[in-house]
Amino acid sequence: MRSKKAKKRIIQPDPIYKSKIVERMINILMMHGKKSIARTIVYDAIDSLAEDKKEAIKMFEGAVKNVMPVQEVRSRRVGGATYQVPMPLKHDRSEALALRWIAKAARGKSGRPMQDRLADELKNAYQGTGDAIKKREDTHRMADANRAFAHFARY
Repeated sequence: MRSKKAKKRIIQPDPIYKSKIVERMINILMMHGKKSIARTIVYDAIDSLAEDKKEAIKMFEGAVKNVMPVQEVRSRRVGGATYQVPMPLKHDRSEALALRWIAKAARGKSGRPMQDRLADELKNAYQGTGDAIKKREDTHRMADANRAFAHFARY
């Protein structure tokens, strides 16, 4: 049996856009504790999405919303066999996966500065294309393929 459940950390909104989701993106992009560099990258990427600040943040949130998965598969061991069981996702987990996939897709490209790669990935996600959207589609396809094992899910 598991011990205590981990406490949820409360994230303070970022200073410029006053948005928690932007701060989460900064935290995901941050490497080796260099938060100021991660902030610069994220803010430059958001600024390059649109001229207007409000429109840019709307595009960023829309891109994240487009990438957010509805369900995923989890491994469950039943009677000696391991099944991939589709499970619905809570909003926080879904958002975390979306941000992670966007960051990974941007890191996967090369040859240009990170803020340009991130901006491109966000634009693609907003339009419903790109590597992060493909990852979400693959996740949904996997969950649909394993729908037969949905009765193993415990809620």
